[in-house]
Amino acid sequence: MLLRLDKRDTRPLHEQVAGAIRRAIAEGECRPGDRLPSARDLSQALDINVNTVLRGLRGLRDEGLLEFRRGRGVTVAEDAEQHSGLRIRVRDLVAEAARLGYSRNDLIEMIRGTQ
Repeated sequence: MLLRLDKRDTRPLHEQVAGAIRRAIAEGECRPGDRLPSARDLSQALDINVNTVLRGLRGLRDEGLLEFRRGRGVTVAEDAEQHSGLRIRVRDLVAEAARLGYSRNDLIEMIRGTQ
């Protein structure tokens, strides 16, 4: 798995790490059951602090995309592809709505109106 961070990106590094892994899952580069490199290996490859990587990984675990297993390391969750793809589309929708001048509340009301 090859991850790269954009030094010009203003988002916190842990969010960039999580986003890069989320994209790798959505694009099929990482499949359910695949083991990720260790946080230490990722931190060295990305030239960032290991705690920053761990923070990103924990966020993905909390989203249900990763599983932490003692002795097995960090693996991609079984239904991660579905979750990751939807989250990317939602983030894109929120960004597009903001670009068009809609607030998150406006977007929520639009979604409620489609039910």
